[in-house]
Amino acid sequence: MNRVRRATIIGMIAAGGVAMAFGLLLLAHDPLVYWNDDYELSILPVCADMARAWNQGEFPLLSPYSWICGNLAGEFQYGVFSIFINALIVCIWKFPLIFSQQAAVLAIAHLAALATGGFMLARGRNLSIASSILVGLVASVNGWIICWGATDWLGALGAFTWLPWAWWAAEKSLDLGRSRWRFLWPAPFVYLLVTGGFPYTVLMLVLVLVWLTGRAVFETRSLRTVFPLASGAALGFGLGAPAWLALLDYIHGSARQLQDAAAHFQWLVPASAWPALILPSWTVKWADFSSWMMPHAGTELACGLVPPVAVIAGFVGKGRLLWRSLRWELGLLLIVLLLTMIPTAGVFRWSFRWLPLFHLILALCAAEVLRLLSMDEISRRLARPGFLAFALVGITAVAMRSLGFAGAYAFPLTWIFLSIALVWMVIELARPKSTLLRDWTPTAVGFIALLATYFCIPPNCGVPKYNFSQSLLKPAPLDSRRLYLSIYPPPENAYRIEARNGPVGQTVRPGSASMWARLRFINGYSPIRPAGVARQFASLIHGEIDLSTASWLLMNEASSAGLLAHIGIDGIIVARELSFIPQPPSEWILAVETDEGRVFHRRGEPIPTVRSFDLDGKHSTANVADVLESRNSFSAWVRTGDQPALITFSRPFFRGYEARIGGHHLTVNSYRDLTPVVEVPAKTSGRLVVRYRPVWLVIGAALTIISGAVWMVSALLALRSQTRTRGQ
Repeated sequence: MNRVRRATIIGMIAAGGVAMAFGLLLLAHDPLVYWNDDYELSILPVCADMARAWNQGEFPLLSPYSWICGNLAGEFQYGVFSIFINALIVCIWKFPLIFSQQAAVLAIAHLAALATGGFMLARGRNLSIASSILVGLVASVNGWIICWGATDWLGALGAFTWLPWAWWAAEKSLDLGRSRWRFLWPAPFVYLLVTGGFPYTVLMLVLVLVWLTGRAVFETRSLRTVFPLASGAALGFGLGAPAWLALLDYIHGSARQLQDAAAHFQWLVPASAWPALILPSWTVKWADFSSWMMPHAGTELACGLVPPVAVIAGFVGKGRLLWRSLRWELGLLLIVLLLTMIPTAGVFRWSFRWLPLFHLILALCAAEVLRLLSMDEISRRLARPGFLAFALVGITAVAMRSLGFAGAYAFPLTWIFLSIALVWMVIELARPKSTLLRDWTPTAVGFIALLATYFCIPPNCGVPKYNFSQSLLKPAPLDSRRLYLSIYPPPENAYRIEARNGPVGQTVRPGSASMWARLRFINGYSPIRPAGVARQFASLIHGEIDLSTASWLLMNEASSAGLLAHIGIDGIIVARELSFIPQPPSEWILAVETDEGRVFHRRGEPIPTVRSFDLDGKHSTANVADVLESRNSFSAWVRTGDQPALITFSRPFFRGYEARIGGHHLTVNSYRDLTPVVEVPAKTSGRLVVRYRPVWLVIGAALTIISGAVWMVSALLALRSQTRTRGQ
């Protein structure tokens, strides 16, 4: 192993270690920093269910514990098809960790992998170890990643973790000095990104690939140059085909397709917010989730002070050389900056989600500028990053105070940033002989500035926190044999710690919390809200049912002849804030009443999950026995009489179920798009087996197998070729 490669490996490990240390420092400062909002309502319960599935030898395509969030593969954000995410979940859930610790390990592991990817991307451009670690640091712990990816949206972090890796591999595939097998590099990282669980990051990848293609064609004047890149990317998308095919199928007919146009104008980065790149306490009005313009500190723009200062210093000191060297990167930076400020279209929303890519490109440009500035003696003071940093922080602080943009976090962060910049400037003016000190000062400044930012400004950006206790792992006071519909107000208002200091959720189980204790619920967290039960029950993202719809259902459809009984609901939970009672009272009993709500059970035994039921008055009733249930299939021994019989299943209906009895295929229909229904012919007996095997899964699996085979065979041939070359 040569010296350069050894240094790169050590640097890569160091970059991951720096990000891990940063994440642990945040955890030491606030043990609940990674335990917020979606991690509580959605991510951790689903991860627990995925770990349970693997421990039971099942693939977590579906979950039997939520109807609205029952199609885990279709929900996409959980990374069901990602080897990395599944392996990480299985490992984490082997240890006796509490919820907040599980969330922390899940986030910090991704931060470390992201930092190493940023390091490799920079190192692949022959940047120094120190500058490459700076790129990895900014890529992994910038404001958007910490405020949203690491502490709220795992899908965003899970996918973006692999963008620097995919970019690095794509550049390797365009290197004409490498072998013809260089197309192999992008495939695994494109696969990990696509299956990571965030459509926005797939858009980012496409933009980067188009940009790399355009640059390569412009520089070489040949389309053949990009063939390895196109081939590698195609293999990566082929490997991840089940993930994106599942999403495309699932989103059809969903509420996400019909989202309010106002959502496209939420969370755009205001033009007046960009000074937060220098001083993150800069507070202006942003359009939040409610579309109201609210004062918001620009923590998402935090990047450790060094990147924007370095780029500005480069323009001041070496403007023409900088433009000649980095015009493509600067052009991409400008495009992404504009994308953060303009509305999106279709199912995409909240354009500030482009910010992680902006930070990555900005950090790359800054590292390149620092290399250019280190080549010659800098005569102009404003071209010295330390002096410029001190000046810019001072100017920004004065402007912030004068314009009324100081917000709630200006002190002590402003003084800390001034002190950091002052130390940087003094080190520059001292002109130390040690190159080690000069090279590592920007990285140290970035680390300290980012850490100070999150110590002074709460990184959860005001999203709700819930006091969920470990008792949610137990089903009490509910009955795991019953199917519940839980009716509660929006949890982000009713159950956040500002509204409820004590433990919450034991009765109403908001979001997907039912999955922890293996309780069967209609409710579940779903940003997509698929066609079927989510649409018909007017479910909102956090799992709550529209209250007017809930009132109508309990008044008109709660009897034994109503819709709720037909689909198997035999438990109703009503939050204490609401006065609903299922009708008629003669068919329901108040089973439990707690300080959180009331639990009603339908009289009699729980409704079987598989039963024969005459839904239309034209079918007989069959004998159903020996029911076997699993995550992705269920079966029962069925015997029909002289007329056909309908067999219904208390599971949510998704396109793709298939049924078989006695070697004969049967059609799986649905009852009002809510539950699967199979018509069994007259005078038939045998085991009815119903499995979830949608077309997208068959096609996706075929594409994965073909792509994997091509990649493996090519990799073996490449290894063989390399061995022969070394032997000669």
